[in-house]
Amino acid sequence: MLFENTKCECGHQNPVGTVLCEYCGMPLIEEIKTDPASPLEMRYDGMARRSQKSNPNLVDRIWRFFSSVRVAVWLIVLTLIGAALGTIYPQESTFINLKTSEEFRNYYKQEYGTMGEIYHALGLSRVYESWWFVGLLVMIGTSLVICSLDRVLPLYRALSKQQVRKHLQFITRQQVVYQGPEPQDRMAWLDKFEQALKKKRYRVWRDGDALMAEKNRFSRWGPYINHIGLIIFLLAILGRGVPAWNMDQYITLYDGETQQIPNTHYYVKNEKFTVEYYSDEELPQSLKGTVRPKLFNTRAILYECTANCDDPSKEPVLVEVKKHDIRMNQPLTYKGLSLYQFDYNDKPKLLSVSPVLVDKTTGEKYGPIHLSIRDPALTYEAGPYTLTLKDKFMDFGGFDSEGRPMSKSREPNAPAFIFIIKGPDLPENGETYIYFPNQIDKVRFGQDILNKALVDKLELRVEGMENVSIAENASTLNVRMDRAMPFVWTGAGIFLFGVVIGLYWNHRRIWLRFDDGVLSLGAHTNKNHYGLKTELAVMMNKSGIEVTVERLDNRRKTV
Repeated sequence: MLFENTKCECGHQNPVGTVLCEYCGMPLIEEIKTDPASPLEMRYDGMARRSQKSNPNLVDRIWRFFSSVRVAVWLIVLTLIGAALGTIYPQESTFINLKTSEEFRNYYKQEYGTMGEIYHALGLSRVYESWWFVGLLVMIGTSLVICSLDRVLPLYRALSKQQVRKHLQFITRQQVVYQGPEPQDRMAWLDKFEQALKKKRYRVWRDGDALMAEKNRFSRWGPYINHIGLIIFLLAILGRGVPAWNMDQYITLYDGETQQIPNTHYYVKNEKFTVEYYSDEELPQSLKGTVRPKLFNTRAILYECTANCDDPSKEPVLVEVKKHDIRMNQPLTYKGLSLYQFDYNDKPKLLSVSPVLVDKTTGEKYGPIHLSIRDPALTYEAGPYTLTLKDKFMDFGGFDSEGRPMSKSREPNAPAFIFIIKGPDLPENGETYIYFPNQIDKVRFGQDILNKALVDKLELRVEGMENVSIAENASTLNVRMDRAMPFVWTGAGIFLFGVVIGLYWNHRRIWLRFDDGVLSLGAHTNKNHYGLKTELAVMMNKSGIEVTVERLDNRRKTV
């Protein structure tokens, strides 16, 4: 339908795209004028909308695309399908011990076979962090904004420019219509009808013998309040992808160990982990003889780094900010950061070793060097020799099909270190040396066979248990931070507020005028037409005009 910039017969100049005159309500489109039997479209009182431009440019076409309800529905459907696909198998973000893409690929292949491998290859194992899923959320948010602006601005202009005296055709083509002989005393009847309207909480305006009444206009903003709530909700969900706004990670700490919380300047120390078990007397008969934890507790200290935080070559300066015993459902909380007790391991774990470098040809020993299992240094000096750490594997799992060493997990179950050793009687580029701190791993993986170039020259050896540091207990803490959650709840609350407004109240308007001894009355509501007709029939009967609800139907007109 092509709209022209036409001037209404009342003299008011309307913008391009206006369907009903902004002043008197007369139809401006020829097709609407020539069909007097059909009710008028009153959603925006015939106001022009940018999405309905007849000659749109590129920006207008983009605006029209995002303002389409059909497009919005399709975007929501595609997002729901994507979200559903992400629930077929566990997402990568739910795993604690797996970190690298290779580890995830092997996991899905081993656990779910070919379908799992395809699932991971298609990226469905990380749906909610994928660019296309985030893009769909952004497009839904854009659609909400443009849909709202395209509709709420014309609606606001229409409702703020309402005129009391409307064109006769505007009145007779409403949803609810009455036409009949005027009362004997026109003005007295108007006064009485006005009082009846006010008792029903209508606001009333009069222009001579013309009248307009309205109530519950605020309910028209309900859908747009919904949109505001959804926009805030979506922005909060997208904000959870920002590391500074959201965190859900796991840290395993041995007794006495201090670790940095990733992507923050905070450090946490496990002073002591304790676990208590139920005695047989405390357990029910069916569980007697089993080991059941009763209480596990981490005495934790939270530190904040105040200096050298981003300089790995310097020791960070830490200041204690909080001390707390972390138990189940009793987290340590500080400035939006929460540390929950998640799991524990009461099996001894190797923390560090201090081996010496033995020259097998002379029997001379150099060192010891301090080798931390989790956080080893990059270089070590042992007499005339230099050891440079090339790689480390926390849970050595042998070699893959291409001969590359691999790790099964990030837990120090079978630690292995690959060094490049340089020094006397060695090649200029040094020799590769693989070191296993655990004796059982040396035998299992054949350390001497792997180091055949140095097997008769050099060896890293731990002499005595005083050079071994072992932790008896390990505590796993779940570190959470969600600064977006208050905005999620705010958006949800605003959305529900808009739903209540839109569902419980409805916008009702009434216009009437007198022409040549005929009373013409039209009424419109955005929903519950029958309720409006019933209410109007009661008020008219009380003011002296006998009318039935059926007669007020817009297709039953009597003069």
